[in-house]
Amino acid sequence: MTSIIKKNLTSKNAAKDLIKKHDKLTHSENMKVISHVQREVDDWFINTLMLENIDVPFKYKRKKLYQSLKGQRVNLTYYPDSETVASFDMEVMSVVRIKVS
Repeated sequence: MTSIIKKNLTSKNAAKDLIKKHDKLTHSENMKVISHVQREVDDWFINTLMLENIDVPFKYKRKKLYQSLKGQRVNLTYYPDSETVASFDMEVMSVVRIKVS
């Protein structure tokens, strides 16, 4: 039983440890996903999330296709980034860590 408790504590502390090491990281909890799109680019799947009440897309890469997160609540650790699309600079959030709440 103690190993389960220990594991939960370390997973919660992992986000805090990342934030302590990297100043630009932000951690948000219990955010509702309103849109989740996955598209294949080379060997990677680019995942784009849109969250409730936030107008900026959250992007991350994975090697395989995942179950849709639409309607789920997630915990995210991310940093602001910019991406050029058709000669326009767009603000995006690059996700470092994502977990379903």
